Amino acid sequence: MPLDTLTVPEAEADTRLDRWLKRRFPTLTQGALQKMLRTGQIRVDGKRAEASTRLAPGQAVRVPPMPSAPAPKPEPKPVAEEDARDLVARVLHRDASVIVLDKPHGLPVQGGPGISKHLDGMLDALRFGAEERPRLVHRLDRDTSGVLVLARSAAAAAFLAQAFRGRDVEKTYWAVVVGQPEHAGGRINLALAREHGPRGERTVPAERGQKDAAHAVTDFATLDAAKRKAALLELKPLTGRTHQLRVHCAEALKTPILGDGKYGGAEAHLEGLPGQLHLHARRLEFPHPEGGALAVEAPLPPHMTETFRFFGFAAPKPRAPKRER
Repeated sequence: MPLDTLTVPEAEADTRLDRWLKRRFPTLTQGALQKMLRTGQIRVDGKRAEASTRLAPGQAVRVPPMPSAPAPKPEPKPVAEEDARDLVARVLHRDASVIVLDKPHGLPVQGGPGISKHLDGMLDALRFGAEERPRLVHRLDRDTSGVLVLARSAAAAAFLAQAFRGRDVEKTYWAVVVGQPEHAGGRINLALAREHGPRGERTVPAERGQKDAAHAVTDFATLDAAKRKAALLELKPLTGRTHQLRVHCAEALKTPILGDGKYGGAEAHLEGLPGQLHLHARRLEFPHPEGGALAVEAPLPPHMTETFRFFGFAAPKPRAPKRER
């Protein structure tokens, strides 16, 4: 039986295998998909997989002949004028190869079940006269704000995807946490795994020897604190696991990120302060497709600005994008 091999692009990383396949083969039923998985007809990097398997960039997905050819990707809907103006105003840097955007809190990067408005569906607003539509090269969670990079060509997308897969990108996040870490700074080395439960999927600390454990490392430093009630942390993830920073703060440091009810429960909320997630992609430094490196910082979102003011945390203004050649 002839088999096809599909490669997972960077922009579709961490998507469930069943959802990823159904986007490509709309007539594929859940029953038929489960049978193919059960009998090993569908494999990821040569291994059997489950419907809930989370895909990583560059993985090879082997599939048998499907009920029909992949459906063409539907044309994006026209972007509302107000949304287009807001996105353009959020551009932090633009050149021939790259656009750097200040993603707002609450905007999903990609679509999914129940998501009708997302950044990927509005990228036509950021063409700026170019023939090609900008491409996503990495992601931020819906409730995380801050620096997000877009590629303006297929060549730039390939270059940046490779950079984000390796260790050539330096990411700096700011987080307001409830409580104060025992140590002022250090390195968190806590492996993580995905857990499926009645409330959906969660990232949890992996048990020793667990087969699906994923290595996860974060450097942290306390930038400011308010009488042990809350602290401002600088977080530098050295790996890119789903919800890594949120779980490392809640489980390793025992200081959940303010507003993170998913991983911190009721303890992640403080009376009188905004309830949104206080996690912000503050700075990104990465190799530029045309040579050299680019460093860009994003301003705080309004809810974090309010919390900074409440606690008296210092909030230096972001520096202008810096290109080193």
